[in-house]
Amino acid sequence: MKRPEALDLDALRTFVTGIDAGNYAIAAQRLSRSTSAVSAQLKKLEAQCDRQLLQKEGRGLTLTQDGELLLSYARRLLAVNDEALLALKQRQMDGKVTIGFQEDFSDILIPNLLGRFCRAYPAVEVEAQSGRNRMLTESVECCALDYALCWEAPDQYDADSHVAELPLYWIGLDETIVINAMSSGDPLPLVMLEAPCVIRNMAIEALDNANIPWRMSFTSGSLSSVWAATRAGMGVTVRSSVGMPTSLKYLVSSSLPSLPQLGLSLKESKTIKGVAQTTLKSLLMEELQASIA
Repeated sequence: MKRPEALDLDALRTFVTGIDAGNYAIAAQRLSRSTSAVSAQLKKLEAQCDRQLLQKEGRGLTLTQDGELLLSYARRLLAVNDEALLALKQRQMDGKVTIGFQEDFSDILIPNLLGRFCRAYPAVEVEAQSGRNRMLTESVECCALDYALCWEAPDQYDADSHVAELPLYWIGLDETIVINAMSSGDPLPLVMLEAPCVIRNMAIEALDNANIPWRMSFTSGSLSSVWAATRAGMGVTVRSSVGMPTSLKYLVSSSLPSLPQLGLSLKESKTIKGVAQTTLKSLLMEELQASIA
């Protein structure tokens, strides 16, 4: 009986990195490989699978149906491989790690980072919480949290903690709300988190600068409630693409003003960091790079 052929993990990592990066030229840089080496790995992977995984679309490449199927398996295979190596390298690691993050990142960080970390290091006590910027910042400053992932306004960037810049979008159920408000002259209904909120301030400033009237139709301290109200058609909101429900749409109406970039920072407490803390931070940065590339 012929033994099943094993997929090449290096080729799978190249495949996944290229999809996450948006193109394989960037993937080659991240993996410190030449573009020809990356191309050879992808061809090898297609040969192993006996399927076409990528197809040309314009100047780029997109996944075929077989490629989409393989991608989900590839992520799991790589995650298990990485967990096994981490667990073997630091099998005796213990201690406690505390981390906080914006609710936007819950669907990404809880399964992909925290679940992975807890499985690899069962002796480490992980305490995580999602919250608003002010609470997260204060918790880091008083050392209640080791790390906190926070939003930053453009004029508040801290070079020591700055991680990335993300585009902001007008988001809603559809364009109808915007069209109706603009054609009637009524204030644009907004669905926002309660003040203080960095993104709320940026949205209001953009509308005020464009002389567009607005009103708050729904506010909440919970992002899930903001999404629910937006899905209900109560108004439009502004967020990054992180954690955006698939039932909502980016609103591209020319009547809406452009929005500035949103900063993302990783704030650290002044406590001395052990191996558990530095390992979690390293994995967090990897996950962010893959998720918001």
